[in-house]
Amino acid sequence: MIEALLTEDQRRLRDEARAFVRDDVPRQLVLDMDAGRVVYPRSFLENAAARHLLGLRFPVEVGGRGLGWQDEIVALEEVGVLGTSLACLYSLPSIVGEALACFGTREQQARWLQPALQGRLTVAEALTEPRGGSDFFGTTTVAERRGDDYYLQGQKRFIVGAEGADYFLVYARTSPSGDPHASISMFVVERGPGVEVEHVYGLLGTRGGGTGRVTFRGARVPAENLVGKENGAAEIFYQMMIPERMTSAAGALGMGRAALEVAARYSDRRKAFGQKIRAFEGVSFKVAESIALLDSAAALVHATAVAVDRGDDATRVRRLVSESKKVATEAAWTIVNHAMQIMGGIGYTSVYPIERLLRDARLALIWTGTNEIMDLVIQHEYYRELGAGTPARDVEADAPDGTLAAEKVYE
Repeated sequence: MIEALLTEDQRRLRDEARAFVRDDVPRQLVLDMDAGRVVYPRSFLENAAARHLLGLRFPVEVGGRGLGWQDEIVALEEVGVLGTSLACLYSLPSIVGEALACFGTREQQARWLQPALQGRLTVAEALTEPRGGSDFFGTTTVAERRGDDYYLQGQKRFIVGAEGADYFLVYARTSPSGDPHASISMFVVERGPGVEVEHVYGLLGTRGGGTGRVTFRGARVPAENLVGKENGAAEIFYQMMIPERMTSAAGALGMGRAALEVAARYSDRRKAFGQKIRAFEGVSFKVAESIALLDSAAALVHATAVAVDRGDDATRVRRLVSESKKVATEAAWTIVNHAMQIMGGIGYTSVYPIERLLRDARLALIWTGTNEIMDLVIQHEYYRELGAGTPARDVEADAPDGTLAAEKVYE
């Protein structure tokens, strides 16, 4: 995060998050997760909760600090230096909590949100299905109501945190023959009979976060576990895009920063042809580009946080959060690749963490909506803004023949 953008309170929060990352996350945990020796690091979340660092932007009465996105992204960036697995697990109470805070009842918040922020319950969001991830409204998981209960049938996959989650936030179709945008509901589904969790994926990176497949075989879900209105999950889904994409963006900033720092320090020590390799343009220009990418992405993410906190127009917010996710994750991917190129062969080994960060960073361009989906959202919302507003100046007319209407034929 750019220092000039931070308030004194945010600097103190940053230092709190840095202390947690430095003191409460053992090096061995990171190594064991990547090696597959740890499947789900529950103690990591318990330690974050003990420092009151989960769900910072939620109200104090449910266990948060009553802060805003401008504050939460500061902490998220610091956790991001640990890689995508721990950053995602750290983000899940914020992501899942969004639905409960915005659409849940007070009883639901007391039962599920507050314990999650206190580290007593762990959570996961069950969205992606085998038939597709970005095509959300094609969901095939079905919830059939019988009396005071719903019964879920279907499967979700690539669910980070599935292995250790005490409950899942699940989207399911409750009106099989209706309009897809008005046929899906959201439920809190507690681990229990009919909920089968399998840890089945061999992942390139982002390991140790309990990513798995969740199958619902007639799982009974009480009607009071419905979040929001029946068939009303589209509104929740659009709201959830804010925390999903903002957490991805902020975590990516931390990961890019970590890779840059490792490579820059290496370039200031390593010598070749009688001088430090940072003296060579092939190296120093990659460092410079990485710094510019990181700072520009951080500025965008911070500006987006301001827009969300201020309650800007929903069209603009959807565009900005999608831009932030795209720009920050692509910046991180480029920076990690630059870091490996700067370090050469040693960067490709397990002597440095760059190879792990490279494997982790690749997923960030895919999850919470691929960056191609981000492109679709960005241009779509921009055209909506363009059509709704009045130009500050009619620049189109600022051409010698700009007023020749006969030449402006569009069909």
